[in-house]
Amino acid sequence: MGCSRHTAARLVGCSPTTIWRAVKRDPAFAESIVRAESELEILSLKRINEAAKKEQYWRAAAWVLERRYPEGYAARKPGTITVSQMLDLLKQVSDLLMDETMDVGLRERIRRRVTALGRSLYVMAGVDADP
Repeated sequence: MGCSRHTAARLVGCSPTTIWRAVKRDPAFAESIVRAESELEILSLKRINEAAKKEQYWRAAAWVLERRYPEGYAARKPGTITVSQMLDLLKQVSDLLMDETMDVGLRERIRRRVTALGRSLYVMAGVDADP
């Protein structure tokens, strides 16, 4: 049915650890679990997308946008910034440091470290893109 593995374990009267071990031990069972989870996700998204086609159910479309594109559509608490805004600030700081540093070796080290910081921002935020 696509429920959580914890719920499935309760339903059949076993520990969630038993489900986890069975998944590790039995590739066919693991595939059936993944398939059930995926089918529920796809069915749910189909229903949301069908509802979003009807003007009176615009909230379904908003829900999809908020979750699919959180950078642009998710509600944020006041005072928070997006990953894009943070990367822009990081680039401005990097440009400032480059403008003020004449040593070529130091500039290269700064560039590498700032690039690594940018990548770590994506990882922390769970964003797929790379700076």
